Amino acid sequence: MLSRTADNLFWLARYMERAETAARLLEVGARIAMLPNSEQGYRNEWEALLHANGTHDAFMKKYGDPVQRNIESHLFFDRENPSSVISCITAARENGRIVRTALTTQMWDALNTAFQEMRQIEREPRSDQSLNRLTDWTRRHCAMVRGAMDTTHLRNDGWDFLNIGYYLERADSTARLLDVKYWVLLPHADFVGSGLDNYQWRTLLRAMSLHRAFHWAYGGEITARKIAHFLILNPQTPRGLVPCVEALNLHLDRLARYYRRPTEAQAAARNMMARMFETSTETIFDEGLHEFLMRFISEIGDLGSRVHAAYLNGDVR
Repeated sequence: MLSRTADNLFWLARYMERAETAARLLEVGARIAMLPNSEQGYRNEWEALLHANGTHDAFMKKYGDPVQRNIESHLFFDRENPSSVISCITAARENGRIVRTALTTQMWDALNTAFQEMRQIEREPRSDQSLNRLTDWTRRHCAMVRGAMDTTHLRNDGWDFLNIGYYLERADSTARLLDVKYWVLLPHADFVGSGLDNYQWRTLLRAMSLHRAFHWAYGGEITARKIAHFLILNPQTPRGLVPCVEALNLHLDRLARYYRRPTEAQAAARNMMARMFETSTETIFDEGLHEFLMRFISEIGDLGSRVHAAYLNGDVR
């Protein structure tokens, strides 16, 4: 496969997963903002999303006031924001159009339908568009594209590049969604384990569509340590960090066998998996949840760079 084709498939997947992340961030903000503010600690739940998303400075420069309507515009409609839902779906569709012959008919139809419906949403008055409708629409169409890929795409090297894109982006997005809880600080330490604390954790699980899965796996009271284990270390969690790293190793190993050469990306992924398997909830909280997540995001970014250097800069045929 030519490197430019691999690159388009890789970024198609990343952009679709990134669009879903933006929608899930908006849902987290909407749910947490429903709580009464205690006038202490971190006061603006919506601004917390910008910190977790990494777009705080760009938002403040353009919009200034971090109120719900502005952040909805920034994370969903703003074409100047490369991480907005509309920007991501547009970019994913363009990447798919360039490599149309490398996609199945079903996958292209799912991708193109999302794009065409998105253009219709842009033409509708904002007053007619509820946040719940926008986030549901985004998650549904992202799932349709992923479902078409999983059920119809040949298990060749193109499928591996698609999955590497998906799992790199999913690992990054899960870490960022979990880090929202760091930025929406509780008023003071006495509130840890309180009803407010537990509500915020439940909100995070619901926004990631994992509330029921968590209770199947753990049951009982929701605690920070259970959440951390579930979203970071539990190998059964669909959006968990360990399953994402395992999947990245699987697809990088497949590519190494397919092209008959190991790469630095493969070695980095193996080292990352070994470190994750040696990690416990105790070591995560000893380091600090926020610090652990920032380090993980940095390592995922480095792995993405190594994948690009190994496969997407030249002819990988």
